[in-house]
Amino acid sequence: MSEELHSDLRHAARRWFGKEIDALNEAESRVLRNAKHRSVLARRPFEQNGGSQTFGERLADQVATFGGSWTFIILFGVFLVLWTGANVWLLSQPFDPYPFIFLNLMLSMVAALQAPIIMMSQNRQALKDRENAALDYEVNLKAEIEIMALHDKLDAMREEHLAGLFAQQKEQIDLLTRLLAERGGDRKNDS
Repeated sequence: MSEELHSDLRHAARRWFGKEIDALNEAESRVLRNAKHRSVLARRPFEQNGGSQTFGERLADQVATFGGSWTFIILFGVFLVLWTGANVWLLSQPFDPYPFIFLNLMLSMVAALQAPIIMMSQNRQALKDRENAALDYEVNLKAEIEIMALHDKLDAMREEHLAGLFAQQKEQIDLLTRLLAERGGDRKNDS
């Protein structure tokens, strides 16, 4: 990194964050570099790790998606009605007579497997949410820096404009003073 750029970054860190550049965390440092280089900070979440998922992660997400849907609830309700109806009214020799002990065993096993899979998916979703929040923070921080930089530019333009107006005003006052002095000399000559 060039010394001039490093000096600019040091000044910007003090100006916008109130800290030395070495005291900035990784996100602040990244935002500062992107702001100084005028580069885009916003990106799609998960691009930094390629967005690749293992088979288990994809399966956990699909199980959680299906397990939390109306399709699952309706299909499972239909299955339970068919199971109990078949064992109570249709079959002369029910394979799982009332109180449906085999059905309870199967439901317990499904719940025992489904719960940790859904928890894995929720943990992954929480990780995604944290990454999204971190990305939002960086984008918002850069927006604040850009707004402060715009304020600085506007202030500098206003000061430059006012300095120009004051210089113009001084020239006009000097001109008026000279004209009054000349006019005053002309009056003395007329008398």
